[in-house]
Amino acid sequence: MALPPILQNLRIPVIGSPLFIISNPALVIAQCKAGVIGSFPSLKTNNRLEHDVEMCVKYKVPVVITSLGARVEVNEAIHSYGGIVLHDIINTIFARKALEKGADGLIAVAAGAGGHAGTISPLALIQDIREFFDGPLALSGAMANGGAVAAAQAMGAGLGYIGSAFISCHEANAVDGYKDMIVDSDAKDIVYSNLFTGVHGNYLAPSIAQAGLNPNDLPESDPSAMNFGSGGNQEAKAWRDIWGCGQGIGAVKSRMSTADYVDKLEAEYLGAIDALNNRRAFSMATA
Repeated sequence: MALPPILQNLRIPVIGSPLFIISNPALVIAQCKAGVIGSFPSLKTNNRLEHDVEMCVKYKVPVVITSLGARVEVNEAIHSYGGIVLHDIINTIFARKALEKGADGLIAVAAGAGGHAGTISPLALIQDIREFFDGPLALSGAMANGGAVAAAQAMGAGLGYIGSAFISCHEANAVDGYKDMIVDSDAKDIVYSNLFTGVHGNYLAPSIAQAGLNPNDLPESDPSAMNFGSGGNQEAKAWRDIWGCGQGIGAVKSRMSTADYVDKLEAEYLGAIDALNNRRAFSMATA
């Protein structure tokens, strides 16, 4: 599976996911300078969508990520100047729909991903997608070190899609408490709930407790409550006070610059590739 040129010229095959509020210009520029793809978030299902697409067309944004329902008109607009669209999905039903509507590639949001995540194992999700699609595919879900990126490629994905680990970087637009909580937490501290936005997602349990709620006894929300518009106190609270995070953060041991984190990712990635090659060579030698 060959990736489009824009996805090939990377130091390591990683896309920094667009993190609502968190991915500010400082973080995205630092990600790109470090040799991975940085991305800005855009509000969904709101009256800014048309304006945001117009800006992408005006400035010929090379890669656009869409979610929460593929849109033919958005894909056509991005294709008009040669851009590509990656659509994030949580199962093969949504994957097929996205491709039918013109998406160029997919982001498989598997179990363990930060924010709005699916429930399917990355092993199963990648396997099932590759049954019918051989184009660009990134894997999201509990990815925080370079070994996970190598594993994603071994499973059939072309790139890793990393979000939560970047939140702890110096350039990220997150408060110190959020960054420290990521460093101090691991997979056991992640809670999966649809209470805060109407869509199931993964959140840091200590942040839920700080907000006065019991993370072990959260009520279910009506999915019709989903709201990602530009206003609303509940929506602001969900991301300002209740902090989204994926299960892979046990790999984040300290706060560091984006450049240093990508250095770490590269060393881990290359080390994992070397280890796999050495095991293969050993197996061949003893066969």
